[in-house]
Amino acid sequence: MNKIKTGIINVSGYTGVELARLLLSHPAVELVSVTGRSAAGQKLEDVFPHLNSELVIKAELGGVELAFAALPHKQSAAEVIPLLEKGVRVVDISADFRLKEAAAYPQWYGFNHPAHQLLKEAVYGLPELHREDIVSARLVANPGCYPTGAILALAPAVKQGLIGNHIIIDSKSGVSGAGRTLNIKTHYAEANEDAAAYALEGHRHLPEIVQELGLLSTADEPAVTFVPHLVPMTRGILTTCYAPLASNVITQAEIVQLYRDFYKDAPFVRIMDCPPHTKHTSGSNMCLVHPSIDSRTGRLVVISCIDNLVKGAAGQAVQNMNLMLGLPETTGLEAMAVYP
Repeated sequence: MNKIKTGIINVSGYTGVELARLLLSHPAVELVSVTGRSAAGQKLEDVFPHLNSELVIKAELGGVELAFAALPHKQSAAEVIPLLEKGVRVVDISADFRLKEAAAYPQWYGFNHPAHQLLKEAVYGLPELHREDIVSARLVANPGCYPTGAILALAPAVKQGLIGNHIIIDSKSGVSGAGRTLNIKTHYAEANEDAAAYALEGHRHLPEIVQELGLLSTADEPAVTFVPHLVPMTRGILTTCYAPLASNVITQAEIVQLYRDFYKDAPFVRIMDCPPHTKHTSGSNMCLVHPSIDSRTGRLVVISCIDNLVKGAAGQAVQNMNLMLGLPETTGLEAMAVYP
C-alpha cells in the first residue's frame, strides 16, 4: 500500500514537533516535508534528537498530499489558502478557520480574515461532534486545547438540555501550552512553584467554546465564564466545569450513564468513576471525563483531563487526518499515557 505523503508547516514549535513524533511512527502515512525557517537546512534529528529522523527542514513545503499547518494565528491562513488551491488537504492547527463569523477575528485575534468563504467550508475538527463532516472535508480547523477539554466535558449535558444557560469553566494548563517562543512568564524561575489566572477579560478560546456549545443547545446561546490558569507542569490541562441543573431529578448514576451513552462510539473519550489526573493522559490522545452532581447546590460539576499537546493539538490533528483519509480513527494513536 502506498503511503500518503504528509508535511508539517512549522515543525519547530511544540505542536509541530509533537506532530512529527506521531507521523514518523504512523503506519499509513509518510512524513516527507517539514518547514521551520529558523532551522532550515538542518536535519530534524539534529534539532530534535529524540525524533531520530534525517529529514531535512526546509523553508517551503513541497510534494505533499495532506499538510498540517502549525503556525500562529494570522500567519496560518496565508499558507493554507495556496495549499488548498493546489488541491492539498489541510488540517490547520491555528485558530484561523475555527470561527464561523469573520467579524469575530478582528475582535478576538486582531486581524481581518482574508478568506471569508473558507470559514463556512472549514469543519471544526472535534471528531466526537463532527466526525461525518470531517471525513469529506478538505480543510479541518483543529480545535484549541482549552476548548477541547471544555466542550467534551459539557457536550452531553448541553445536548440533553440538562443544565441552565450560565456555565463556568475553570482550566489549568501546563506551560507548554504557551509555545516555545521565549516569554518571561514561562521562564523557569517565573513559572515554577507558581499558579496564576490570566485573560480574565476574555480568552481567545472563548468564542469557539460558545460557538460549539451553542450548536448543541436548543435554548439560548450559553453564557460562559471561562478562566484559564497557568500552573507549573509541562503538559496537561485540567478543566472543571460548573453549571446549574435544569432539574434535580437526575441521579449520579444516570448522569454517568448518559455520558457513557453519548461517547459510546468515541475511542478517545473515557468516562471515569473518579476525578482524573493530568498524569493519566500524558503523552496519549485520551480525554478523561468525570461528571458529578452536587445535590446540595443543584449543580453539575464535570472534570476533564487531556494532554494539551496530544488530544489538545497534534494527536487530535492526526485523529482528524485519519478520518479524512478513510483510515481507522485510532491509527497511530494507540499509545497509552506515560505514567508517572
